[in-house]
Amino acid sequence: MTAITEPPRPLVDDKRTMRNVRVLVAAQGIMGAQMPITFVLGGLAGQMLAANKLFATLPISVIVLVSMFSAPLLSMLMGKYGRRAGFLTGVGAGGIGAAISVFALYQGSFGLLLAGHALTGIYMSAQGFYRFAATDVASDELRPKAISWVMAGGLLSAIIGPQLVVFFGGALAPIPFAGAYLAIVGLNLIGVVLFFFLDAPRPPARNPGDSTGRPLMEILRQPRVYTAIICAMVSYALMNLMMTSTPLAVVGCGFSTEDAAHVVQFHVLAMFAPSFFTGNLIARYGAEKIIAIGLALLLGAGVVALSGVELSRFFVALVLLGLGWNFGFIGATAMLTSAHAPAERAKVQGLNDFLVFGMVAVASFASGGLMNGVGSDDVLVGWSAVNYAMVPFLVLAGGVLMVYALRRRMD
Repeated sequence: MTAITEPPRPLVDDKRTMRNVRVLVAAQGIMGAQMPITFVLGGLAGQMLAANKLFATLPISVIVLVSMFSAPLLSMLMGKYGRRAGFLTGVGAGGIGAAISVFALYQGSFGLLLAGHALTGIYMSAQGFYRFAATDVASDELRPKAISWVMAGGLLSAIIGPQLVVFFGGALAPIPFAGAYLAIVGLNLIGVVLFFFLDAPRPPARNPGDSTGRPLMEILRQPRVYTAIICAMVSYALMNLMMTSTPLAVVGCGFSTEDAAHVVQFHVLAMFAPSFFTGNLIARYGAEKIIAIGLALLLGAGVVALSGVELSRFFVALVLLGLGWNFGFIGATAMLTSAHAPAERAKVQGLNDFLVFGMVAVASFASGGLMNGVGSDDVLVGWSAVNYAMVPFLVLAGGVLMVYALRRRMD
């Protein structure tokens, strides 16, 4: 008697894509709320516990550094066992990391705080793959929209995260910030349940000799690939550089921690609110034009930040920063996903996020150094240094993008 086997599921299935998009939007909104919390409090908690204030933003640097090294490993894990395995690994690490951070605050231990944030970095790396998971079985037309919709879930995280800082930051008095870190544990517990509803395709069993696509160096030599990666690196790193410094600058200029949380909240809203239409803009005008607009908005953020330190200017600068990240990073992601074959997905996406988070790690560490180590205790000097540091990287990304666009026009 011949066994009846289920036919293979199609490589393109937009109905299935939309089901997964709904799960990933919820994940981005709920579990993603821990990232605004850690980016608001990481530098402040570091400044409170670190013996040398130059290392105030090191907790945030550790997050993105671990994210960098986790990205290829998580990509390989998902390539072998599926997206769900990688995402559950992320929420498990995020919950444990937050619990360690609570303990660190009670112990007054900067080292334990770094350890907790290191595990949070594994969560951050896993979250970075939500946008890629949305495209696994999407059609070419739906792909940029699916990426954009998943990123739009961050709009919910922009509301939840800073409000958890305000409501729970002092809940475990007299220990500052411990209540907000404890709330992160609860967010990750929700993720354990949520990801069981994800219907991501299991990777097919690979036989010896099966092709994994082109060699990685050959792929990286494609102008479309390296342009997308460079623009993603610059968009994300400069956003992180300025955002990491903002709570220190806001509080250093005499405003409250709640003011800093609200500035970051508006920033995160601006990061994700355009995602409802960014995908449509990419589909209509092309990724290159949307990335260019993003880079221009990032430049505008720096210009506004340099024009003064009134609270209103912090709000405007950080909103422009969020908009610039949205256009630059989502545009670069869409550009990359259209430049490699399905068999090349794990290695290309893993390397992309390794490079992106590596650049972000450098930026977040440089943020603390620029704010506290430029030869002056004046917060205005440090804040200006942060914003001037953006210029050469914007010139680099803009130049590479322009050369790519000109080459396409000539071909």
